[in-house]
Amino acid sequence: MNSNIQLKIGTASGTLLSISPGIFTQDIVKTIILAMIGATVSFMVSYFLKKITKRKR
Repeated sequence: MNSNIQLKIGTASGTLLSISPGIFTQDIVKTIILAMIGATVSFMVSYFLKKITKRKR
């Protein structure tokens, strides 16, 4: 069973290391910024919809 875990870890780390040269820092930064904007917009929309529905009750 131990070798099975080592095989999974080895496969996952090898895959990540082979993909890493193709990922540029700019792409990572852009992804982080877009995720932050998306989370903020989602929170704001949920918050305002909650306020609107409370007013109608």
